[in-house]
Amino acid sequence: MTTAPSRPLEGHAPQPVTSALPHHGAPHQASARRGSGFASPPAWPPARGEARSASGGAAESRGLLLGLLGVAIFALTLPMTRLAVGTPEAPLMSGLFIAMGRAAVAGLLSVALLAWQRAPLPARADWAPLALTAAGVVFGFPLLTSWAMRHVGAVHAAVIIGLLPLATALAGALLHRQRPSGAFWACALLGSGLVVGYALLRSGQEGLALHPADLLLMAAVLCAAGGYAWGGRLAQRMRADAVICWALVLSLPATLPLALWSWPHTAMPAAAWGGFAYVAVFSMWLSFFAWYRGLALGGTVRVSQTQLAQPFMSMLFAVPLLGERLDAVSLGFGLAVLATVAIGRRLPVQKR
Repeated sequence: MTTAPSRPLEGHAPQPVTSALPHHGAPHQASARRGSGFASPPAWPPARGEARSASGGAAESRGLLLGLLGVAIFALTLPMTRLAVGTPEAPLMSGLFIAMGRAAVAGLLSVALLAWQRAPLPARADWAPLALTAAGVVFGFPLLTSWAMRHVGAVHAAVIIGLLPLATALAGALLHRQRPSGAFWACALLGSGLVVGYALLRSGQEGLALHPADLLLMAAVLCAAGGYAWGGRLAQRMRADAVICWALVLSLPATLPLALWSWPHTAMPAAAWGGFAYVAVFSMWLSFFAWYRGLALGGTVRVSQTQLAQPFMSMLFAVPLLGERLDAVSLGFGLAVLATVAIGRRLPVQKR
């Protein structure tokens, strides 16, 4: 009888346990693969064995690089969503179809990948965290951003999403029992304060009122932060691709029927379908392979701060894709938020 390895502290390499099985309930899988005559699927993103051999500093650096890769892919999500939903004057796809359709497409791709890998079912204890991950990144964030993006430009929305690093760091600190320094939190609060100030300045409302779409975007930030934190925790003991794949498969009984029910009834331009394809394959699926692995290697609190670069990246993408104007105020706020990344990167984060 084997004993499952205890969950390692985030950012620390676990000790090898040679008697542990790859997953619960699959004792004969490795021998069956060797005798099947088929080559094993490629093991990317790296599995737990890679973290064992890496030093803490090397693992953190790799986690930050993978996090930046995920953020670069995420940065195109808002412009591509805007392409798909259109504007209030020229509406295209519905927000419900984009959110549920992207999850359904990614879920079907996940079924194919898991079948090709002959992946075992997750452990019983992992289903609840997978459901919480899905609630945040499969349902909450895509729905709320899709509804909001019809009413605000991608440049504007990109700055609001700059709140995500602070929310993710807070969720990660609670889940992973990390204790960021006071200077770290001051840096995160400064970046978030810049985002809120920008939203108030550009809300178009009288006084200090926020646009309703800004409230949707802020709620989306909270959903994503919870999904990122739970997914990053799961990625410490599961492959990063398995985390998002199982979350998407778990959601298929809801996402697939809703996607079919909300399918567009009129012809849509190719640009709208292109935007939908991007958010389905890249934003909803491939980006999480790098992102969750980065969170597991580098620590949720630390790696989450790379998201502060996302608003600036989204602005740069929105100009050529949507023809939006990158004005001096948006550029200035974006650069100021981006500057907090370099500061927060050097501030300590301790284990409790």
